Amino acid sequence: MNAMSTRAELQMQFLFALRSKGVTDARVLTAMEKTDRAMFVTGHFADRAYEDMPLPIACGQTISQPSVVGLMTQALQVNPRDKVLEVGTGSGYQAVILSHLARRVYTVDRHKTLMNEARKVFQALDITNLTAFTADGSHGLPDQAPFDRILVTAAAEDPPGPLLAQLKVGGIMVLPVGQSDSIQTLIRVTRTESGFEYEELRPVRFVPLLEGLGKD
Repeated sequence: MNAMSTRAELQMQFLFALRSKGVTDARVLTAMEKTDRAMFVTGHFADRAYEDMPLPIACGQTISQPSVVGLMTQALQVNPRDKVLEVGTGSGYQAVILSHLARRVYTVDRHKTLMNEARKVFQALDITNLTAFTADGSHGLPDQAPFDRILVTAAAEDPPGPLLAQLKVGGIMVLPVGQSDSIQTLIRVTRTESGFEYEELRPVRFVPLLEGLGKD
């Protein structure tokens, strides 16, 4: 079997794993099929890029398990005209998937090292609707607000106030919340005319959402 057919087979297994874990939205599956996870995983773990597992990346962070990425993206219900904010760029994998679904994506990370690596991938893929910033994501991006959708890929004790404030009425935010790294729940927040509605989705495990910039 040549490398091409091996890769195609791995991709098929990858998509089957996503579906079996509950990622059923056709647009999300197509976006994930277009986004080669191998571009975001380097070093020792490169050969595990198509496995449904989180993997370590630089700065003590991780690239999330693909099925969790898929479920979070599905829960976000991104429309083609939406402006999306992602807090926690990490490897850039989630941001690229969002770029296939939304009109405009802004992604923020506190680690300069991660952002430099992610930007290289964004440039290699020639993505034109994605803007990346090194910044304290817990404050969001006030200059670009409001957003139709906000996705947070690190866990806070509560949804951060600045992010809630930057969500449009009718907008959706998906994020993990929890007081420790062992007990976290993925929630969906919808902003209504009168306030916010909260919905618990599933247990998850993410790195904590920290304030300030990274020391790298």
